[in-house]
Amino acid sequence: MPAPQSAHHNVVVIGGGNAGLSVAGRLRRYGVSDVTVIEPRENHLYQPMFSHIAGGTAAPGMAVRRQASVIPRGVGWIRDRVETIAPDTNTVMLESGARVTNGQLVVCPGIQKNWNAVPGLADAMATPQGVSNYELEYAPKAWQVLSSTRSGTVVFTQPAGPATCAGAAQKPMYLACDYWREQGVLADIRVVLVVSSPTLFGMPMIDRELERKVAEYGIEVQYSSELVEVDAQAKTLVIAGVGAYSGSGGVSRRSLSYDVLHAVPPQSAPDWIASTGLAAEAGNDGNDGNDGDATGFVDVDPLTLRHPRYPNVWSLGDAAATTNSKSGGALRQQTLVLAKNLAAALAGKPLPERYNGYSVCPFTVSRSSVVFAEFDDRYQPKPTIPFWRGLAKERRLTWVADRYVLPWVYWNLILKGRA
Repeated sequence: MPAPQSAHHNVVVIGGGNAGLSVAGRLRRYGVSDVTVIEPRENHLYQPMFSHIAGGTAAPGMAVRRQASVIPRGVGWIRDRVETIAPDTNTVMLESGARVTNGQLVVCPGIQKNWNAVPGLADAMATPQGVSNYELEYAPKAWQVLSSTRSGTVVFTQPAGPATCAGAAQKPMYLACDYWREQGVLADIRVVLVVSSPTLFGMPMIDRELERKVAEYGIEVQYSSELVEVDAQAKTLVIAGVGAYSGSGGVSRRSLSYDVLHAVPPQSAPDWIASTGLAAEAGNDGNDGNDGDATGFVDVDPLTLRHPRYPNVWSLGDAAATTNSKSGGALRQQTLVLAKNLAAALAGKPLPERYNGYSVCPFTVSRSSVVFAEFDDRYQPKPTIPFWRGLAKERRLTWVADRYVLPWVYWNLILKGRA
């Protein structure tokens, strides 16, 4: 068997998702040569579409394209999995045994979904009653189950701690409730939402819109709570108070029977980052807007997206210990900032750009309307159109943008580094 090959590239990007491909595309547009992406998956997934699939407003195929078809022109692709990084020697070790050395390194492997962190949750997902919009394999099943439900208790959970677009946990719930109302069965279904925070989102203007929809659908909200245990065979679950909000330290426990469980798993930085020396340590104020803990995520200056100890290492997206709420929408600013700063560093120039903490979460609150939340890392409004703060209100216009315009922009512009 031949020995694994080694290679050197000017810029190595770890992760071929939204963050990795869009920043690689931008770097090529800015004249940076020899940019290579390391990504093991054969298919590229557009995760914002998962909520529409789970809610019955999109087909599964709309979220998938072949990875080879979306690699930006002029960017290389190594189809392999990263085992670890040795930043002192500028070396990336791959699962195949190959080693890739780099001039500049961009670390953006995404976030890790920990289905086994809640006892019984993985088992529940294997039953007909367990669904989710956070994995493509579960999203079509979600709509099959939700659309056939005519009575009983349906529980939707949103995890505590860091999560990618945490508010997306609520989207299939609103889509299902609107469908059940159209079918005349909503009154026969008990809908329970478990959220880890004391409000539905954290911005008063958004909370008011969501609270209005919750009241309209008759949804029962368990605030400052999280899913801590599931018994799939008995179809029961346990929720507990979240200590950071309730002061209960997670001691207060309540049991609930369910007919359908739509769950979002706890999430964390990929385990392998801890061994690299790149991770943020406890006490770092970087966070995703949920719990203020960036431990394990890649340490970066939240303004420049450069590593504070390794000047040729950069990070963005869900794996970075930035101060913003983690979302695909946050990458719109992050990719521009990182690409321009990295290009300037290669030219020996001062870093010209600063990330402003922007993030976005479109809440699909009905089958034809969206509440569009744009905000910074302090959860202050950060509208794309500065003079139109009313864009956050429930609107048909933002539904069209979320369901039709943004997916087209993603596949045709964002992944090419053009938006």
